[in-house]
Amino acid sequence: MKLKTALTIAGSDSSGGAGIQADLKTMTMNGVFGMSAITALTAQNTTGVTAIQESTPEFLKQQIDAVFTDIYPDAVKIGMVSSSELIRVIARRLKFYKAKNIVVDPVMVATSGSALMKTDAIDTLIEELLPISTVITPNVPEAQVLSGMKIENKDDMVAAAKKIGDTYGCNVLLKGGHSVNDANDLLYSKGNITWFEGKRINNPNTHGTGCTLSSAIASNLAKGFTLEQSVKRAKDYISGALSAMLDLGRGSGPMNHAFDLQGEFAKEAE
Repeated sequence: MKLKTALTIAGSDSSGGAGIQADLKTMTMNGVFGMSAITALTAQNTTGVTAIQESTPEFLKQQIDAVFTDIYPDAVKIGMVSSSELIRVIARRLKFYKAKNIVVDPVMVATSGSALMKTDAIDTLIEELLPISTVITPNVPEAQVLSGMKIENKDDMVAAAKKIGDTYGCNVLLKGGHSVNDANDLLYSKGNITWFEGKRINNPNTHGTGCTLSSAIASNLAKGFTLEQSVKRAKDYISGALSAMLDLGRGSGPMNHAFDLQGEFAKEAE
């Protein structure tokens, strides 16, 4: 049998709720074979990030090469990349291999509030990764950085998404939340605006939601769905994961990525 494949290029989350751990769970549950190239190891849990150990640029290159030369991915998701050097490596290798269906989640700050990207890396992200992406998935604070605009309402979201998309030549999924148009996301694609209405789920455990959404979009693009279909399916998946109301950890806990897992091997002991 053959499965569609997806590669996540992102950081490791030792607590399992975000980063490549969330990505691989999401890819599996969305029916694709997940692979990873790790940009950094983090010591983190639901209360915050205590340490970050970056991969060297050469080692990251070797990981990406190892994947592309053997199991070519049908989609690529890029998450936490904290330095300019690593971003340049990713951009060069993806161009070299003519990667397709590239989803960029411009991770700048963790759910807990911890900074995850060096300031100079933001410029490199804008210059190197945004132009080759299929879609980028910023939240409101990230979109404010990328657009240089203050976002306080629905109209601001439209203006910021247009500015980012037109400036950098990419599709933009601007995620609501952060008290701005909660749970409703805006897709700006080829000059068109599409709103995706989401139900607000009263769950404080939102660790890894951005990673999960971008990975689910990449998974669906890998399977051949359109961008609009992929976003809709990804939002439905994340709503299910949040609605499962998993409660782990002392801070903003993870979601249950496997909420829809059934069958013999998912059973608990009686």
